[in-house]
Amino acid sequence: MAMLAMVLVGVATGVAASFSGLGGGFIVVPLLLLLGFEAQRAVGTSFLAIFVISLSALAAHGRLANVDWKIGLLLGAGGVVGAQLGAQLVEHVSTQLFKRLFAGILVALAAYLFFKR
Repeated sequence: MAMLAMVLVGVATGVAASFSGLGGGFIVVPLLLLLGFEAQRAVGTSFLAIFVISLSALAAHGRLANVDWKIGLLLGAGGVVGAQLGAQLVEHVSTQLFKRLFAGILVALAAYLFFKR
């Protein structure tokens, strides 16, 4: 049953990520934290799921000609560096502090999107 639930969450995450471009981490990380994962393990596990989902979403959007390959690759190159730094930083943050920081980011993003004209 737990495996089926994870697959169903994966489907929902794939739809949300491909539709919005926000990335599945906004769904997967809170779910894994709710299931009792430590912050570092939730983030790492989420990235594996996002990697698979992103490849599929890229293929779908690529077929629809909705990809600016140059900009995407430039952003990705910077992201490679940032990802290495972020992985090192999260090792020094407690799960409790991580939850608060993550919640703050989600609230700020929601407020920005809600009030932006």
